[in-house]
Amino acid sequence: MLARALDRLGRLTARRRVVVLVAWALLVALGVVLGGAVFDRTQDVDGAPAGTASALAAERLDELSPEGEVVIAVLGGRDYFSASLIDQASGVMAEIREIPGVVEVTDAYTAGGLIADDGQGSFVAVELDQELDDDAALAVAQEVSDALHTIDTPEVLVGGALLAQEAFVDQAVTDAARGESVALVVLLVLLVVVLGGLRAGALPVLSALATIAAALLLLSGLTSAVPVNEFAVNVVTILGLGLAVDYSLLVLARFREERERTPDESIETVMGRTVDGAGRAVLTSGLAVGISLGGLFLLGDPLLSGMAVGGVVVVLVATIAGLTLVPALVAVGHRHVPAPGARTWVRRWTRRPGTGLLGRLARVAQRRAVLVTLGACALLVALAVPLGSLTLGDSEVRSLPATSEARLASEAATSRFSDLGVEPVTVLVDAPVQDQAVQDYLDEVAALPGVTDAMQDVDLPPEVTAVDLTPPGDATGADAQQLVRDVRSVDTRGLSVLVGGPAAELVDTQEHMVERAPLALGAVVLATFVLLFLLTGSVVVPVKALVLNLLTLAATLGVLVVVFQHGAGAGLLGFEPWGALDVTTPLLLGMLVFGLSMDYEVFLLSRMAEEWRRRDRAEDARVANDRAVLRGITSSGPVVTLAAVAIGIVFLGFAAGELVAMKEVGIGLAVAVLLDVTVVRGLLLPSTMTLLGRWNWWPGTTRDRARDREHPVAVEPELVPPR
Repeated sequence: MLARALDRLGRLTARRRVVVLVAWALLVALGVVLGGAVFDRTQDVDGAPAGTASALAAERLDELSPEGEVVIAVLGGRDYFSASLIDQASGVMAEIREIPGVVEVTDAYTAGGLIADDGQGSFVAVELDQELDDDAALAVAQEVSDALHTIDTPEVLVGGALLAQEAFVDQAVTDAARGESVALVVLLVLLVVVLGGLRAGALPVLSALATIAAALLLLSGLTSAVPVNEFAVNVVTILGLGLAVDYSLLVLARFREERERTPDESIETVMGRTVDGAGRAVLTSGLAVGISLGGLFLLGDPLLSGMAVGGVVVVLVATIAGLTLVPALVAVGHRHVPAPGARTWVRRWTRRPGTGLLGRLARVAQRRAVLVTLGACALLVALAVPLGSLTLGDSEVRSLPATSEARLASEAATSRFSDLGVEPVTVLVDAPVQDQAVQDYLDEVAALPGVTDAMQDVDLPPEVTAVDLTPPGDATGADAQQLVRDVRSVDTRGLSVLVGGPAAELVDTQEHMVERAPLALGAVVLATFVLLFLLTGSVVVPVKALVLNLLTLAATLGVLVVVFQHGAGAGLLGFEPWGALDVTTPLLLGMLVFGLSMDYEVFLLSRMAEEWRRRDRAEDARVANDRAVLRGITSSGPVVTLAAVAIGIVFLGFAAGELVAMKEVGIGLAVAVLLDVTVVRGLLLPSTMTLLGRWNWWPGTTRDRARDREHPVAVEPELVPPR
């Protein structure tokens, strides 16, 4: 039924290609005009998942002592006691107090603020009205920043959470635009050379641009109903480019094959068979990637959920584009799509079937199946070993470029003012401090080995007690996280206690995701298993595919630990390691890698299953299996290799950005694609399928086993490697 539906869809798309292209052109035009609004409708991400102890503590403190956004500044490079500096800075502080929306200014010149430890600077904090919305607060913060920069001192660094968030968004947009531009240019050159012409090479790029525009339009419409953060835009761009190019190449390759098989057939007939063959892989791949990204919703993390929205949207659009837009484009320009092996004005790239990278690797893997399986598994396990030392943290402003003013302001504030210290772990007790139980509890907490200082917040109502505990080291470092756990392990003596602060938010985020991860992964694995079972009719193949994907993911994360946590190659990649991976990276990368691995797995397995179904039932099952595996790889291998190179270019383009968190994801995806296409799909897939033989297709082969033994056939020497 699905085959007939896809065949009809391909014929209809080719017959009504002008209508299809006009409809997509309208979508793209609307996306260009209206899709950009998504940048203005994104929402900030909460520090911790809703309902966790740290989130409740933050809400309670905000109720008891509401505060607006705070702009901080470090004035340095000049003696604080300079008379001219004091006069000028005092005047600027007076001006800032007059800015509408400014509630309070704390500075060393007029309000007893902090002086730098070396006397060469001071600290300024400007609190904004809590009633201001995000846009208004940002406008006031910018006005405050402009005023501060008029002070005549060599160094004026202005930052704070609001400005840091704005810097992050601006950098994310800049990185996305730059990465997309570079990737598009390199992709176009590569595809023109490989596909043998400008029009053929431009087709996947046009599909990718249309996919991104339509996805941004749809995402913009969803912002009123679903919370979307700015990271969703990066996910749309990365996956939009990668998946659209992958699906376009798959359809193009199948079209050239079908046209070569029946050159005299009409374009509608050829396109029907093309969509019937390639469309099944596109549809299955889209579902697999979408399911993987959908698993992020089950984690319940606000950051990952926002990314999942963008991911699911772009996968949906890319799949629809692969089934409609690409066939319509091919139908219009099919005369400009060179046949395999045809000489063109660019370098002839195509080769004899089976001589491509995956074809050569598959032959080696089938000849030495046991050795290759053991060696490839050993390599992946070795790459995964560093995962045992994985440390997670909150990159915060450290994700910004080292030259970012907001990051420099934060670093200067924590390093030059010993009295300022790091952000504390806050213990909030819903009882007055005079209560003996409260005093006993706080005495025990203050005596914990990780506490370097304890100070009561006297600005809260008397019926509650809040104490700020200063942790050793970084505000969200391992010591601070351990302090949170130690505080929570202290007997509360029946008191209502909440522990908050940045370290508590990080601990809660980790624990929340660890708790929800089995549910999310289980749902993704089960859905993917069912999908692959429907594609292949086998129970063994889906299980093996899932195991290979998990090996790819573990090896990828192991490489990331070495690079980003331990700093191997940091200078070459242009970032400063901070001793941890961002807390969201493993799970986000896990879902993306899992989905993209399934992408290539589906491309290959769909063709293998197709060849297996065509086998002579009287033929020896092992021989038929080896032939199906090799033919599937040699048929789809060039497409997978080219798609991997193309999507690798996209990922490296984004990895070249300045944001460390996005660099982690970009490098991780590039490593995953490299490992997946060479070690996993090129070696492990054919070697394990050769070892399993007929059992790959169980239970379908059970009923044929007796007949297979009775009717042995000769092996085709050119397709099945010697034993």
